[in-house]
Amino acid sequence: MKYFFETYGCEMNIAESASVEQLLISRSWEKAERPEEANLVIINTCSVRGSAEQRILGRLGYFEGVKKIRMGDLNAKIRLDDMKYAAEFFKKNGAVSLTLVVMGCMAQRLLDDLKKEYPVVDYVVGTFGKYKFGEIIQAVEKGNDPFKIEEEETYTFAPISYEQGAFSTFVPIMHGCNNFCTYCIVPYVRGREISRRVDQILAEIDFLSKANVKEITLLGQNVNAYKGEDGTNFPQLLERICRHIDETKSSIKWIRFESSNPNDFSDELIEVIKRNPHVCRGFHIAAQHGNNEILKRMNRKNTREEFVELARKLREAAPGTQLITDLMVGFPGETEEQFKDILSLMEEVKFESSFMYFYNPREGTPAAKYENQIPVEEKKARLQKVIDLQSKHTTEVMSKRIGEEIEVLCDIVSRHDETELLGKTEQNERVAFKADKKLIGTFVKVKLVALNGNTFKGELL
Repeated sequence: MKYFFETYGCEMNIAESASVEQLLISRSWEKAERPEEANLVIINTCSVRGSAEQRILGRLGYFEGVKKIRMGDLNAKIRLDDMKYAAEFFKKNGAVSLTLVVMGCMAQRLLDDLKKEYPVVDYVVGTFGKYKFGEIIQAVEKGNDPFKIEEEETYTFAPISYEQGAFSTFVPIMHGCNNFCTYCIVPYVRGREISRRVDQILAEIDFLSKANVKEITLLGQNVNAYKGEDGTNFPQLLERICRHIDETKSSIKWIRFESSNPNDFSDELIEVIKRNPHVCRGFHIAAQHGNNEILKRMNRKNTREEFVELARKLREAAPGTQLITDLMVGFPGETEEQFKDILSLMEEVKFESSFMYFYNPREGTPAAKYENQIPVEEKKARLQKVIDLQSKHTTEVMSKRIGEEIEVLCDIVSRHDETELLGKTEQNERVAFKADKKLIGTFVKVKLVALNGNTFKGELL
């Protein structure tokens, strides 16, 4: 039997999809090249922004048509070209049912309402229900009717979140968020913070080492708020992982972590980073805004000044550090002067890159009820100014690195030139350079010689 995944949203969703995929592979399922040819389609959803949900709902309408054609309704009023694949599948194989599963944050937010409004969905699996996938897979294999998924109150970590053959992978270490930023839906769909046991994390790292993984990213919605049941905090966990990698002579060389809240980025953590070269010098820390009044109304726990000081400390402790951030414009009540504080923060910190977006109300969050919502056209205009400034800063920051000789993890063959490899730097930048594809999955020395957009051109040393 064949499966197909569509995964939207954050790295945690990617990791959770990978864990379910491992379960399918262990039961001899094969990955379909196209969803129209699969017996089981799983859509892992995102609920952070309304635009993501609308896109997913559009996909549900599409799969309603696929299901009809797969069961022989070739007169279904479908105009999309992709339906030809479903029609070809029916002509070749006859009527074969397709099971559609919607999982993740949007599934958690809507639960039973999603299935009522979209009966094309066979299973709705919220963020606390993925432990049921073993039963779902068995039901599909036996041709049984779908059953209702009962959500648990506690989150269950998968033992392994790994895509076979990958040299870089994610290791979830905590789940949920207790911060309740006023604009954010995450605490409502992911629940309160829960941390994975240290021994389970180390066991997964040992498994990944045996699979020759070279780089891991420790994951959590608020990763540096990790608190193990034995009292281990995140700096202590990170130190222990670094030591474990050395003691076991692990294949893993680089460690990343995300997503980080500046309020939990302690001096203790900076000291651990400083003395452990395994920790990559590229950090994603969400600033969100540069105005203290807006930060307070967002329920962010830090000030602008504290964020700037954190950036200074990190760069001083770990030379070569590059920072990525999240920036939101158009929060309710944001004045023109307050918006300019985002631009001045960018000038002060000089982020290498940013995830930039304008505020969209999320039903169920406090900010959705705030007065003085900013008109969409004004939000778009402000966002464009942020994008333009970040583009300038990205070029400035990356151009300063030309001439450096650095270590690169060879990742994939370039789509544009099969004689080139694409690799990533410790700062998570892309580098294209001429090299044999046999080097994929290894670390090499490369000299940065030019910049093409946001990708370095390099020479293999």
